[in-house]
Amino acid sequence: MDRLVYSAYASGWAVLRHLPEPAARALFDRLADSAWRRRGKRVLQLEANLLRVCPDADEARLRELSRAGMRSYMRYWQESFRLPVWGRARVLRDVRVDGFEGLREVLESGRGAVVALPHMGNWDLAGAWVASLGYPFTTVAERLEPERLFDRFVAFRESLGMEVLALTGGSVNVVGTLARRLRAGKLVCLVGDRDLSEAGIGVSFFGEATRMPAGPAALAQRTGAALMPVSLWYEGRILRGRIHPEVPVPAEGDRAEKTRAMTQAMADVWEDAIREHPEDWHMLQRFWLADLPVRETVETGPVRPADPVAAGPVVADPVVASPVVASPVVANPVVAGPVVADPAAGAPGASGA
Repeated sequence: MDRLVYSAYASGWAVLRHLPEPAARALFDRLADSAWRRRGKRVLQLEANLLRVCPDADEARLRELSRAGMRSYMRYWQESFRLPVWGRARVLRDVRVDGFEGLREVLESGRGAVVALPHMGNWDLAGAWVASLGYPFTTVAERLEPERLFDRFVAFRESLGMEVLALTGGSVNVVGTLARRLRAGKLVCLVGDRDLSEAGIGVSFFGEATRMPAGPAALAQRTGAALMPVSLWYEGRILRGRIHPEVPVPAEGDRAEKTRAMTQAMADVWEDAIREHPEDWHMLQRFWLADLPVRETVETGPVRPADPVAAGPVVADPVVASPVVASPVVANPVVAGPVVADPAAGAPGASGA
């Protein structure tokens, strides 16, 4: 099975790199539309998530959004397969980002920066754009089976100018390495909008409780780096982005309270961005705590996971307990079946730079 998965991806890379671009776009639009029409569990979950973002949408509007969402998601894969043949000039032409001056000023002052992204647009292409401007960065990837496929994804991302740390199974201390890069004034990029494990930080998002990773805010606190949320979306053939102003460390509170406040501030920024561009939020998995399965206990009967917004963080030191969220170096659930893994939740079947 591992050999089959690897062969499928290797073939995809080989074939798609040489297809004429209009043919590649048409192929992935057809794949997206086919998945959308089947209305499998990923598409149904996408629609459930979009309904939180656009609560006034009627059924027709919701279906329109989910179809656009699937096309946006598959566009991410089509572009990622073809990125190795794009070249620097094409990357710089097809990406436009507002607010980069703020990030440049931070890095040129000698401070490190943590750039945190949601699952929007194409984080690989955005990373290639940043690296093409002369700002290489470090990110984290969840280990993928088969190992050869993971190695190929990592090699691809490193060819774009990224230093990729494996979240598990490596000899490198991930948190320590990220902290050293930041203290040296370097750039770290992390996908940071989903961590449904109990180590996640409770936030309110579109009026409902969920959890997001502690890592970006906690690393910024520990190292003095700037925490800068980013949003991405498509505008015609162009990938647009915005680097938002730095999220400051609160003057009061202990470390956990400051991490929670900074994570909520990022969530607020992403909420506004996703409300503006809902079709470019690639969230095909459960996202809110209310959607998690009910746990059965002998003593109390059905119990849902505690609301972290009411209960507060469940760990004293979020850097130790939940250091990072990994960038999604994952198999495509539309093409290859639901074999993605969420590094935060730590379980197959749930799902960056």
